[in-house]
Amino acid sequence: MTWRRAETARGRAIRPEGARDVTRTLPEETPVALVYDGSTQAVMMATPADIADFAVGFTLTEGFAEAGEIGEVEVLLHPRGIEARLWLPEHRRAALARRRRAMAGPVGCGLCGIDSLDEATRALPAVPEGARFTAAEITNAADDLRGHQPLHDLTRAVHAAGFLLPGEGIVLAREDVGRHNALDKLIGALARAGIDAGQGAIVLTSRVSTEMVQKTAMAGCPVLVAVSAPTAHALRLAEGCGLTLAAFARAGGVDLYAHPHRILTEAADVA
Repeated sequence: MTWRRAETARGRAIRPEGARDVTRTLPEETPVALVYDGSTQAVMMATPADIADFAVGFTLTEGFAEAGEIGEVEVLLHPRGIEARLWLPEHRRAALARRRRAMAGPVGCGLCGIDSLDEATRALPAVPEGARFTAAEITNAADDLRGHQPLHDLTRAVHAAGFLLPGEGIVLAREDVGRHNALDKLIGALARAGIDAGQGAIVLTSRVSTEMVQKTAMAGCPVLVAVSAPTAHALRLAEGCGLTLAAFARAGGVDLYAHPHRILTEAADVA
């Protein structure tokens, strides 16, 4: 049994110049159950691809475990959804209880279901100093990411998260119908490949919400670049954990907010 990432649908397009039949490719989304030590912790609607990356990234960004404590991820396909099974050390069970979620989470909000205000506004670790980037690398990052979005090219309906390295461009990317799922998949892929998130930047096709900052900080990445705006609280979180926040990265420009020192904007900065 396999799950397809997309399928074809027929419809009727109504335009000022008239109506016509159309065929569109639509992205698939399916329930993905994240199961720890035999118990379901969360069920998220996600694109049925890169599920092991998703499970590892979700585990890391929720603070359930560190990368070295995560073993193999068992992915099971069912007629009505997908299970990702993980086993964690016994001392991590308290973290699972603190971050308990409701049984279903929509793609639009990764914080939905958290039953504690304290957990929704948890303290974040300070990010490492990391690498520095030229302004051109940051302003071109979104265009670079566009070359790593095959599912978006088919459907025009999914988000992406990419990993940018100084002098190399986007070296890894993941897509999903949920922006926070795409980020979790990227972070999981980095961990599984043994790539240090602290040496690069994360690039998003979405706005910067609270959870996107939280996940980036938990991954230990010091720079977050997005094509759209941050929320006010997301900016406060970035300022607090030392994260460089770059927004509206498109059309050769970018707005720099928190901790802009990692972006070299003038010749004097390079010197």
